[in-house]
Amino acid sequence: MTCVAFQKKSKYTATRRLLLKTKLMKKATSMLAAEREQNKRERDDALNERVPPLKLSGLSAQELQELCKELHRKIDDVDEARYDLEIKVAKNEIEIQTLTQKIWDMKGSKQRTKLKRVKKSHDSMFGALTESKMSSKADFKANLKTVKKEEEKKEEVTDWRKNVEAMSGMEGRKKLFDAGQ
Repeated sequence: MTCVAFQKKSKYTATRRLLLKTKLMKKATSMLAAEREQNKRERDDALNERVPPLKLSGLSAQELQELCKELHRKIDDVDEARYDLEIKVAKNEIEIQTLTQKIWDMKGSKQRTKLKRVKKSHDSMFGALTESKMSSKADFKANLKTVKKEEEKKEEVTDWRKNVEAMSGMEGRKKLFDAGQ
C-alpha cells in the first residue's frame, strides 16, 4: 500500500505566490532601511543635545591641556560607573541562577507525603471543621435513639425427627409462613 498525501490546492498559482513574496521582501527591506536611518538621526540628535560641539580654535596650548585633562576625568568617572554597574549585574545574574536552581531543587524534592489515618473524637473533628474550640462539649450522642439488638433465639437441641414431623404437612408450612413475617 502506498501512502498518498493530499495537498490542499492553493488559490494562487506558483508565479503569483513568488510575485507576492518578492513584493513583501522589497517592502521589508525598504522599511528596515528607513528604520536604520531614523535610528541614526535620533542618535545624532541625542549626541548633539548632550555633548555640545567643541570650539578648539583660539585656545592656547595650556587651555587645550586643561580641556584634555577634564575630558579624561569625565571618561574615568564614566568607566568607573560602567564597571560598578557591570559588577552589580554579574552579582544579580549569579543570584538569579542560584535562586532558580533552588526552585528546581525544591520542585524535584517536594513529593506528596502519604496520609496517615488519625483517630479523633467527634468533638475534635467538629471543632476543626468550625475552627473554633467549644467551651462546653456538646453531647451529640444524647439525641440519638438507641437501638437494641434483638437477641437471637437459640433453638433448643431436640430430636430432629420430632422437628421434621412437626414441619411436615400444611401445619408446618403455616408455621414457616408465620415465622417469616
